[in-house]
Amino acid sequence: MADDSGYAVREHHAEPFDLPALVPAAPVPASRYSKGEAVTRLERRILRTILDVLGHPPFAIALWNGEEIRALGTVARSALMIRSRAALYRLCLNPHVFLGELYTRGDIDVRGDLRVFLQDAFRAYETALARRPYLVRLWRERRPRRGSQEASRAHIRHHYDLGDGFYRLWLDHAAMQYTCGYYPRPGMSLEAAQIAKMHHICRKLRLRPGEAVVEAGCGWGGLALFMARTYGVTVTAYNLSKGQIEYARKRAADQGLAERVMFIEDDYRNIRGHYDAFVSVGMLEHVGAAHYRAFGSVIDRCLKDHGRGLIHCIGRNKAYRVNSWVEKRIFPGTYAPTLREIMEVLEPHALSVLDVENLRLHYVRTLGDWLARFEHHAERVGGEHGEEFVRAWRLYLCGSIASFTTGWLQLFQVAFSRPGLNDLPASRAYLYAAAPPRADLGLQ
Repeated sequence: MADDSGYAVREHHAEPFDLPALVPAAPVPASRYSKGEAVTRLERRILRTILDVLGHPPFAIALWNGEEIRALGTVARSALMIRSRAALYRLCLNPHVFLGELYTRGDIDVRGDLRVFLQDAFRAYETALARRPYLVRLWRERRPRRGSQEASRAHIRHHYDLGDGFYRLWLDHAAMQYTCGYYPRPGMSLEAAQIAKMHHICRKLRLRPGEAVVEAGCGWGGLALFMARTYGVTVTAYNLSKGQIEYARKRAADQGLAERVMFIEDDYRNIRGHYDAFVSVGMLEHVGAAHYRAFGSVIDRCLKDHGRGLIHCIGRNKAYRVNSWVEKRIFPGTYAPTLREIMEVLEPHALSVLDVENLRLHYVRTLGDWLARFEHHAERVGGEHGEEFVRAWRLYLCGSIASFTTGWLQLFQVAFSRPGLNDLPASRAYLYAAAPPRADLGLQ
């Protein structure tokens, strides 16, 4: 079938938020085990104490000598396989820091579904924190790196300049969206969900043909091109990734949109001009809490008197640092804000919040689709980047699924406007209209 945006869309049959089947992880050679080393009585006691602190979670701990330890009265849905004494001690020292490193190198592994193990581990840790708050200090997360302009460029290069080919293997083929999709109907494909997400954002912004839009952090340009082509606006889009900007400019030229969409390789702090709408999708996470007021000043500076805006970002219910391994190896400098912290962007400039939506479960589904495609191409990725790279990204994607499934992470969309803007819909029905406004047809 074809979406009204002109993209080809494939449907598949699945329940809205079920996890797709996971291709089993590649086995780690048996040589990684420290066979012959006996497990001491103290080590058994430490592990049983940890399982007790975690509230008797439904997973076992399998040790290098073949011994398996689990909490009494529990049925293990999975097992954490620890291949050496050194790995055990590092893991006990700080799992936030070392679990990712050890898994990536194959010094630990998981028997069973990695996502299920991580979900159970996250729930157990959250329960343990409620009973024993000292764990926050004992297993401390590292402080995120600073978000200066120079540091931001380095952080973006670390994650986004891995090559367009890598991301094309598992992102959608419609618009290369590396952010949460929107699945309002059962059976939607990843492509359909990403197109639905872009419509959802454009409707919240109430875009009109001829308006000017600025996008902070445009990725590969999919949303900017979609807004121009489908809603008849002009877009100025900023991004620090040289590779993504080059890719986006080529797509704009190929689609005949180069005169309506301008892609600028620069920091959000250098946005210039005045616009009817501001949009930022998946970028606030990279700004850093210390720079939220500066980010808000940019919005205030560039938004016209009747302007509207939308921020779409990963967030939390309670302030907490991002996992140390993720911040070090995957997303340097990242931080997921609470809703209260997002208000630090808007409140100093008296910007009015119009709508807040949490799409957490939509991100579970998006990540599941990404993971299925990633696993389909895992052998190719391993040939190009190495097996440790495959294991790192598998852990990152599975950990993200677990984080959103358990509510450890949220996905916020916050729509806002200048104060006193009274040209507002009387209900939210406009978000769910059967047919979106089209640039070539005018507003319906």
